[in-house]
Amino acid sequence: MQLIIQPDDGLSPLLKAVRKARKNIDIVIFRFDRPELEKALEAAVGRGVVVRALIAHTNRGGEKSLRKLELKLLAAGITVARTADDLPRYHGKMMIVDDVLYVFGFNYTKLDIEKSRSFGVIVKDQKLVKEAGALFEADRTRQAYMPGDDRLVVSPESSREVLTTFIKRTRKQLLIYDEKVSDNHVLRVLQQRAKAGVEVRVIGKVERPIDGLVARKMPGLRLHVRAMIRDGTTAFVGSQSLRKLELDGRREVGVLISATRVAKQMADVFEEDWKEAGGKPLAVPEAKIEKGKEKEKEKDARVESKAS
Repeated sequence: MQLIIQPDDGLSPLLKAVRKARKNIDIVIFRFDRPELEKALEAAVGRGVVVRALIAHTNRGGEKSLRKLELKLLAAGITVARTADDLPRYHGKMMIVDDVLYVFGFNYTKLDIEKSRSFGVIVKDQKLVKEAGALFEADRTRQAYMPGDDRLVVSPESSREVLTTFIKRTRKQLLIYDEKVSDNHVLRVLQQRAKAGVEVRVIGKVERPIDGLVARKMPGLRLHVRAMIRDGTTAFVGSQSLRKLELDGRREVGVLISATRVAKQMADVFEEDWKEAGGKPLAVPEAKIEKGKEKEKEKDARVESKAS
């Protein structure tokens, strides 16, 4: 698994992937204004690559641009489908090139790629690639999607359960990039983790104050990613904020990351952003962490006792 960091990496990883494609490209589009990528997709068709684009049926303020793009892609020989209108938005950002999956927190736009903090991941795990292909096919043909691998985090089908479980399993530190954390259940879970001694920091906004949780504004750049890093070893990157609509109502796509190297890269970027925002990394006393663990053990023991 590889990490894409924006704005540092720019459009290059995407162009490289499309230009190297030999068999298939499936791309989901919510916003798009990069002519270089458009030309690369057209060139892929010219090489005999089967290119399929799934374009959102709506977005805020850019529907005319989407329809114009649709016509241009069709003229270039790209198979184009539009998402259904059963969900308020199809907001996921992903691309499958041959046997490699790309999941992005950013759109294919100059604003998102060059002027915003965001991440993307390059995934070669074939089970995840296959699962993403099943999602693409379901949305392309307007069929119901049935989750088959929780590592691919999909709203509204699986994200609430998967992401709250991800948060609940934090033991020491949870770092969050999010434009606005506002879901009531998620806020309660964050409050419980903070109370248990977990260090919780957010770059972005949180709807209401939580004791033990510190939030800072993204410094210097626009924030356009939804990401979490748990205990420095596991992470999440995707398109869904911890908001009710994005967990329960819209099509959002993300991926869980178990590669410690990638999680550490993300944590390093977070710490640099946190430092520039004027906040200092919080040192959580080990005694506080151990006390929180003991409380969790006692709670688990009570639950097991009742169950038996």
